[in-house]
Amino acid sequence: MLIALLPILSACTGIAQTDITLPVIPVEAQIVIVGEVHDNPQHHLTQAAYIRALAPSAVAFEMLTPQQAAVANGMAARGADLRDALEWSGSGWPDWQLYQPVFEALGDARIYGMALSNERVRRATTEGAAAVFDGDAAAFDLLAPLPDKQQVTREALQQDAHCNMLPPGLPGGMVEAQRLRDAAFARTSLDALAQTGGPVVVITGTGHARKDWGIPAAINAASATTVVVSVGQLETRALGEKVADTALYDIRLLADAVPRDDPCAAMVMMPDRSSDEMELRKPL
Repeated sequence: MLIALLPILSACTGIAQTDITLPVIPVEAQIVIVGEVHDNPQHHLTQAAYIRALAPSAVAFEMLTPQQAAVANGMAARGADLRDALEWSGSGWPDWQLYQPVFEALGDARIYGMALSNERVRRATTEGAAAVFDGDAAAFDLLAPLPDKQQVTREALQQDAHCNMLPPGLPGGMVEAQRLRDAAFARTSLDALAQTGGPVVVITGTGHARKDWGIPAAINAASATTVVVSVGQLETRALGEKVADTALYDIRLLADAVPRDDPCAAMVMMPDRSSDEMELRKPL
């Protein structure tokens, strides 16, 4: 079943969407995770369209801290004034213009911030996710080691995401940082559901939206009866290219890839640089 949404023109991105047709979200869904490739403008317009269609009670953002969410909840502005209040230009996230359509779609939804401090994420790389998690680590399945196959796969993904420049031992720490984020994002999503009654929309990277080991898996571990729908937004990189991972999301949407410079061309890591000094790249 599909849902047809009204034509949208974003003055911020300059991208027009005409007669957007998106797969419908089941009415019983309590938490809807809408992933993104962070710098893809089409993905943000699709997120805005889903928010308008669902009219959620709460929207949780990977990009915001709880403190920033409190600022946003205290303001009616959703444009440049909010951007400045959030100090977005120094946040490290892509240009505000990409995200403004999402904020403009919020209506009366309560905003939640899911972002963790860099200090906590760095600690997870050395101490493990369970030691740093602020909550019941067992409930969110952080105490048990990952299955061997998944551990190997995830370490390889982290190494690839960092241009194969991570020193030995650090990919495992980066996996722990990702586990921490997924569990923390899941906890905030469940808190938002409990406090507002839902539905809750979660805005996050598509990697966190994966059903096998992302936010949905963490929510299921802590609250198996909560109905979660995962929307994975991916990119087509070439005509006719097959995009894998068809079973990792309840709904999978494809958009044209954004032209980008090679991120590895400018990535230089000094061989004597310690792991805790490295800037942790935001996961896609």
